[in-house]
Amino acid sequence: MDHKKELLAAARKARRRAYAPYSNFRVGAAVLGGNGRVYSGCNVENASFGLTCCAERNAVFAMVADGEKRLREVLVIGGNAGFLPPCGACRQVLAEFAAPTARVHMCNAKGACLSTTVGELLPFIFHLQQERK
Repeated sequence: MDHKKELLAAARKARRRAYAPYSNFRVGAAVLGGNGRVYSGCNVENASFGLTCCAERNAVFAMVADGEKRLREVLVIGGNAGFLPPCGACRQVLAEFAAPTARVHMCNAKGACLSTTVGELLPFIFHLQQERK
């Protein structure tokens, strides 16, 4: 089943709610949980820039707060003509909750998307279990 339209609508709605008074760069994201539900998030900036949180992580955290621990698909949209890839921190968070084959849709303001997978975005995923060997 194709969930891209549903994810795009949720991400656009979340993007409108972004708190970005410093950069004016509003981002929305939506993830499809293993339970079939869609969770959305927006970027939330802070005057102490290191405390800013990206839309992708906020969407994942909303999913986790609802009790779901697996995501099947993610979509992120920004407000410009370019495709918006998740940052490095978001890639690691996505990898924590998704299989390497989970789809990632990076969209521009018009809704055109470039799609890839979590594994292609982060080919050398850090797993704590690797450190315990």
